[in-house]
Amino acid sequence: MLLLVLVVTAFGLAMAGLAVGVILSNRELKGSCGGVAVAGPDGEALTCGDCDCKLPEADSEAAL
Repeated sequence: MLLLVLVVTAFGLAMAGLAVGVILSNRELKGSCGGVAVAGPDGEALTCGDCDCKLPEADSEAAL
């Protein structure tokens, strides 16, 4: 039982430490296409289908 309490405490401290790091870095979460704040020329939100980014799978297939 003591081991269980120690493991849960260790995981809790690790999660709290990661959360503090994210909060202090002051960066917003955003998707691969720039997040929800990105809008196209017509004012509508862009989707991943609209993104012209290269996918990693396409690069590996081109190398074959």
